[in-house]
Amino acid sequence: MRKTFAWTLALGLLLSLAVGTGYGQTAQNVLDKMIEAMGGKKALAAVKDITMIGTVDMIQMGMSAPMTLYQKEPNKTRFDLDLSAFQAGLTFTQAFDGTKGWGTNQQTMAIEESSDVMTKEISHQALGYTAFLNPQKMGITYALKPKATLEGKDYLVLEQTLSDGHKITMFIDPATYLVYKTAAKSLDPTTGGEIDGEAYSSDYRKVGGLMVAFSSLQLVNGTESMRITITNVTVNSNVDDSLFIMK
Repeated sequence: MRKTFAWTLALGLLLSLAVGTGYGQTAQNVLDKMIEAMGGKKALAAVKDITMIGTVDMIQMGMSAPMTLYQKEPNKTRFDLDLSAFQAGLTFTQAFDGTKGWGTNQQTMAIEESSDVMTKEISHQALGYTAFLNPQKMGITYALKPKATLEGKDYLVLEQTLSDGHKITMFIDPATYLVYKTAAKSLDPTTGGEIDGEAYSSDYRKVGGLMVAFSSLQLVNGTESMRITITNVTVNSNVDDSLFIMK
């Protein structure tokens, strides 16, 4: 289970400002248009925290479970998967407190600190809207790559490079300037091998002035792994920092 969660939180929330070429635009041009499509700088800057509630369908396992995702600016995240339908009181958690990752060990189901490798993986998922608005502060750069054709339609392509060198490729719908697909490599915590992850975002809706994807299909090495369906989104509910700290 856990190896697929390394991609669950990567829902295309990260962009930055480096210059590229293509379409007569730069990465800055594309980013500006994307920020506007997502609600605008003022709306994004006003976000302190966001909570998403929904369901995860684990396709290969034939299982579904309720989930809650908490994101707090600029780099805290927590993902809870409610497995009480399979075992009373059981929850799978993955979190990053801004410095260290922690969560549920899939073998023992005990809460523990993540290894350095997994902490790095989780930190990639923890960046919020600050990464759009002030990427230089976080050491993030972006390059505009040649267009890509998916399912007969052309998309703008932005390659994000995080401060540790990790790269995430985002495919932007030129009609809406919203993310359609996100792709990146990550590590399988079980084998230590590299895996290819993809996330396809859809069903965008406006919540608190923001455009939010209510559906995400996740693929691992080209195979459908899970579908996330969001049913409720709350912005600025004063999520306390203690929620992200391992107890």
